Amino acid sequence: MTLGDATPNPVRRQWGFAAVCVMVASLTLLVFGLSRVPVIQLLPWYVAAYLLIGACIFVPVGRLPSLRQAAAFLLPGVLLVALALTNLGFWAGGWLLGLPAWGLLLTRWTVKNRLPGVQVLKFLAMLVLGLLIFTFNVVFVVFSPGLFLLPIIPLVRLTHPKYRARTLEAVLEVLLGFAVVVVAFAIPTPEGWWSSLWIYAGGAATAGLMITFWAGGLPRPSRRLQLNDGAIV
Repeated sequence: MTLGDATPNPVRRQWGFAAVCVMVASLTLLVFGLSRVPVIQLLPWYVAAYLLIGACIFVPVGRLPSLRQAAAFLLPGVLLVALALTNLGFWAGGWLLGLPAWGLLLTRWTVKNRLPGVQVLKFLAMLVLGLLIFTFNVVFVVFSPGLFLLPIIPLVRLTHPKYRARTLEAVLEVLLGFAVVVVAFAIPTPEGWWSSLWIYAGGAATAGLMITFWAGGLPRPSRRLQLNDGAIV
């Protein structure tokens, strides 16, 4: 018995790249806002960014997230906002770096397919690495060119016929990629800052792409191969 024309069950793609673009623009605006207003006034914008990222991950799947998926997605943000409001640091903003990847992991978490603890630990390790990149890039700026990958990546992917066939996703990602770059350079550097905001955006883009690329490359336990004789493995 051979695999023959075995093909995986079709699975709708999440818009992970679009979620990263939303995250980068949102985090850059939040950093700018921190220089002007108290944290509490940024809360509506943080909630809007959180929900937009969630929409990029869960809406394209074609079904509402389960209660456990929704709770696992929202709860960390709620707890970290509470820390931020008590002046224990703006950890909620740092969590946004890994939020697209966290959403991707949660889409694989179903009743039949549990989310392995080792993957959660790896995600947390990637998030810590991303936070280090975002933090120290302000000084070393080596990861800042990651910002320019946002428009380049979807343009390069347009050479692939299957990507071009997903017209809405392709157009959205191209527009978002360019829009993030425009926003990053259009926001003025706050008075007294020696680092431009596009530097922050570049660090966020590099960290976000790294973590989300890792999460997007994980095997999907729900995908199973069907053999020519009908057997499923």
